[in-house]
Amino acid sequence: MADPSAPPAAASSETEAQRSVERIDAFGDEDLHALCEATHAAIIEGGGFGWVRPPERRSLEAYFRGLLLVPERQVFVARLSGTIVGSAQLVRPPRNNEAQAFSAQLMHAFIAPYAREHGLARLLTLKVEEAARAMKFQVLNLDVRETQQAAIRLYESLGYQRWGEHPIYARVHGKPVRGLFYYKLLQPTAT
Repeated sequence: MADPSAPPAAASSETEAQRSVERIDAFGDEDLHALCEATHAAIIEGGGFGWVRPPERRSLEAYFRGLLLVPERQVFVARLSGTIVGSAQLVRPPRNNEAQAFSAQLMHAFIAPYAREHGLARLLTLKVEEAARAMKFQVLNLDVRETQQAAIRLYESLGYQRWGEHPIYARVHGKPVRGLFYYKLLQPTAT
């Protein structure tokens, strides 16, 4: 992945037209296939949002289809030349959590390794932030494994503040991995 703290390089209008991010409410077969392929590649590379080994294809398909049924979750996809190459989720707190109703969570964000260096991770994150602001959320939270250095650089370059860490956040290949926790104020009056 390119240095995420650097702004995306100037691109021609043709290149710009190749990059897009959108919220998705239903999957066609081609989109679901592409998303599963991108997820598989991201897991193999070490950025599989919780998975260490890729699950069976049917499990991945069921996972993504199921996400669309959860009222508190919105699924965003990143496309390169029209093909889905990454995804992120905006998660709202459940209705019974009034104390944290002002904040949302950015979860399970990834771009397939073969589609990096196009500024899609930045574009995806900004689109999720935009949606959270539109829903009047004041704070966006996220967490990430310490091994995901490109993601950490991206989030920090976008103004996310690290507030804590968990020394045994995950276990990857039998070894504990530290987790880092971030937040970003989305509204000027959030504090």
